[in-house]
Amino acid sequence: MRASGVTVRRRLYAALIIGTVLFAALIIRLGYVQMWIGPELSDRAEQSWRRNIPFAAQRGEILDRNGVRLAYNISSPSVMAIPAQVKDPQGTARQLAAALQTSEQNIFNMITKRQLIVRIQPAGRKITQEKAQEIRSLNLPGIVVAEDNKRFYPFGGLAAHVLGFTGIDNQGLTGVEAKYDKELTGLPGSISFLADAAGREMPGSSDQYVKPRDGLNLQLTIDSHLQAVLERELDQTMLKYQPKDVIAIMMDPNNGEILAMGSRPGYEPANFKDYPVETYNRNLPIWMTYEPGSTFKIITLAAAIEEKKVNLNEGFHDPGSIEVAGARLRCWKRGGHGSETFRQVVENSCNPGFVVMGQRLGKEKLFEYIYNFGFGKKTGIDLGGEENGIMFKPSRVGPVELATTSFGQGVSVTPIQQITAVSAAINGGKLYKPHVARAWYNGETGDVVDVVQPELVRQVISPETSKTVRETLESVVANGTGRNAFIDGYRVGGKTGTAQKVVNGRYSPDEHIVSFIGFAPADDPKVVVYAAVDDPQGLQFGGLIAAPLVKNIMEDALKYLNVPPRKDQLERKYVYGDTPIVEVPNLIGATVQDIYEDLNSNFLIAKSGEGTTVVNQVPKPGTRVSQGSTIRVYLSDAPADDGKTQQAPGPQ
Repeated sequence: MRASGVTVRRRLYAALIIGTVLFAALIIRLGYVQMWIGPELSDRAEQSWRRNIPFAAQRGEILDRNGVRLAYNISSPSVMAIPAQVKDPQGTARQLAAALQTSEQNIFNMITKRQLIVRIQPAGRKITQEKAQEIRSLNLPGIVVAEDNKRFYPFGGLAAHVLGFTGIDNQGLTGVEAKYDKELTGLPGSISFLADAAGREMPGSSDQYVKPRDGLNLQLTIDSHLQAVLERELDQTMLKYQPKDVIAIMMDPNNGEILAMGSRPGYEPANFKDYPVETYNRNLPIWMTYEPGSTFKIITLAAAIEEKKVNLNEGFHDPGSIEVAGARLRCWKRGGHGSETFRQVVENSCNPGFVVMGQRLGKEKLFEYIYNFGFGKKTGIDLGGEENGIMFKPSRVGPVELATTSFGQGVSVTPIQQITAVSAAINGGKLYKPHVARAWYNGETGDVVDVVQPELVRQVISPETSKTVRETLESVVANGTGRNAFIDGYRVGGKTGTAQKVVNGRYSPDEHIVSFIGFAPADDPKVVVYAAVDDPQGLQFGGLIAAPLVKNIMEDALKYLNVPPRKDQLERKYVYGDTPIVEVPNLIGATVQDIYEDLNSNFLIAKSGEGTTVVNQVPKPGTRVSQGSTIRVYLSDAPADDGKTQQAPGPQ
């Protein structure tokens, strides 16, 4: 049946309309794609074609409190391959393996991987500039030498446990490198290029460079000079007494800043793999736990004074032991100290006297102060690996546990807890959170980004009690067991500690941890130093081993910090075996013959220069030194001017 003309025309009109609509829709869609989402699609396409060669950001530097760089970066490029662009895999592998002194087969396997970019590792990671230039000169297609860096520690093992170290990818693994890894790392940059599906660079395309954002610089509270002094004494102690471990911490008691911290055995961060894991993975000053011994008595003393449970002038009789609930607790001195005051109980570190203080306080009050001083939980120092220590549970504290706790036995503490608590006892009663971070800086501009403020945890005792504690501990150094920490011209306070170690569940009669904590000046403390020596060889007493260690550190620290000497210090009480302190006479203007007639046996003489008359001397006249010290005299034939000090060769 034939369609009429009208029907045909209608069909044509319908087809035209439908075609027009479809064409219009296509035009609209094309316009939408071109004008609206075209840039987005282009970006997506480009992203699928773009290949990135990463450029590491500069890791932030670590500096001491005076701006001395303790850790920074040095250029150390890395080799990368773009397998699709390698034209001769066998030849490339042969030349690259020879340059990197590694296996040709390993290189071949890496550069023939079906990946866009491959790192040549480990031989191609963190190479020298000379090696990088050698590889560039080979002009191997598909082989790229990308800028990279590695961590450098200019002072070797100085402050190693505080600084920590980084891994192959510059990620922090221990110490502040790990604690503040995010802030130090920054954001990486890159150079990118366009490549086809096979990885070949597209002709005519341009490279894009994204600048890395460097990490922040971290300034520590550590003073590199004081750290060197502290570590010098650690090394001397290791040589002299051959202990298993030795630790020391120096803190500013007025704000919780750690001025120096170290332990032995030590290690070098750049070569940490050459040392046992336990050496570099444990920061002993915050990780090591042990019974503190008599340094813990400072806490009992402070609590007893604050609660008015003891008058330091009150009399006490020490027969050498005290019986508590059927257990006999002995004093370190066989036969006891006899009649003494409670001030002398502290000076003599008399265990029975401290047991009485603990009994007067009672377990609730004593342990309240122990916890308030920060024991039994982490201090929160900004370093990883801190331990809690161990305290008796109140429900398990009986008369014997109360007694032993009062003189530092049966409880376990960390060195950082000990120095933080004693700082509170002597600084006016304020417990501060210890910290090693001081400030953050923008490495490019030098602008200060953030400053770490001291964090007061709580007021533990009153300023009046703290003053009494300081004065009492000063008398320990002048008259008691801490005499070997006495520094002439400076007011020093402190306390010794000697604690038996627990070995296989029993107290060892042969192994001890000896310790000393000291501070100066005693009336206005600027530094507090704690040292502990684990199982030294020979006589194991804190006053004989740890006290001189702390004295040497503090003496150098006080001079370095320009703390002026005092004339109002307590005179040191001399006992048999002590070396007297004598005043250096004025030898300027005297002849050599006069010197030997006048000095008798008080001093040794060392001569410098030619001549018969003394024109200068070291130490200066009036200086107080140990009897038997050496005076260096500078000689000349020119007479001295009326006995007054003249300029001469040698130190002035």
